Amino acid sequence: MWYLVGVAPDDHDLAAARRFIDHARRIVVLTGAGISTDSGIPDFRGPQGVWTKNPEAEKMATIQHYVADAEVRKRAWRSRLETPIHDREPNDGHRALVTLERRGVLDTLITQNVDGLHLKAGSSPERVIEIHGTTREVVCLDCGERAPMERALARVRAGEADPPCRTCGGILKSATISFGQGLVQADLERAGAAARRCDLMLAVGTKLSVYPIAGVVPVAKEAGAGVVILNAEPTEMDSLADIVLRGSISALLPRLV
Repeated sequence: MWYLVGVAPDDHDLAAARRFIDHARRIVVLTGAGISTDSGIPDFRGPQGVWTKNPEAEKMATIQHYVADAEVRKRAWRSRLETPIHDREPNDGHRALVTLERRGVLDTLITQNVDGLHLKAGSSPERVIEIHGTTREVVCLDCGERAPMERALARVRAGEADPPCRTCGGILKSATISFGQGLVQADLERAGAAARRCDLMLAVGTKLSVYPIAGVVPVAKEAGAGVVILNAEPTEMDSLADIVLRGSISALLPRLV
């Protein structure tokens, strides 16, 4: 049965979604930018998204431009200082998923977000797959050494516009997956395996338009799992869902779990 719920789902609609969650024994959650907007982190492609408002910003997230152009790297470092996300705090949506884990039914939490807020909220690192990496660390593109982002930002504040790796002198970037870089194969395999074994796929705050990770939803559906989608806007997979809820994630998700 498929419920399409409007902007303000009523108690009956929420109860239907809650029954899916309450009856599940192995839940996989896929989260996107929408779960973090209430923490003050804008999305990328929405009406007020970072790339929508400033198309030039997309260059800073493209590996070819980042490696080839020192000016792009300098803009990227300035942007990290001017619009920091490492000081943002989790909201009730993130905390609701911690509650789900503590109930013993959350198998895996796959996130497209790079803000680290699921871990900051208390989700267990062993259950979280940060499929697009994290901004809380930097990585050297030459030697692979990783370090806390704050350490690199302190160097930028001190006057290094494009701080190199202190070990080998190579290029540093945030430990995120940029355009032109491949996802970590082990993470993809782990996410796919989780989708195939779950009995409920909960997609939260994602338009389900970024592949290959959006593919975990149809994989779970084909394996027999229920699908519940919670997002402020329509998604590309609403027709696959058993229940679709529209509204504020930080308000609705705690009511579901």
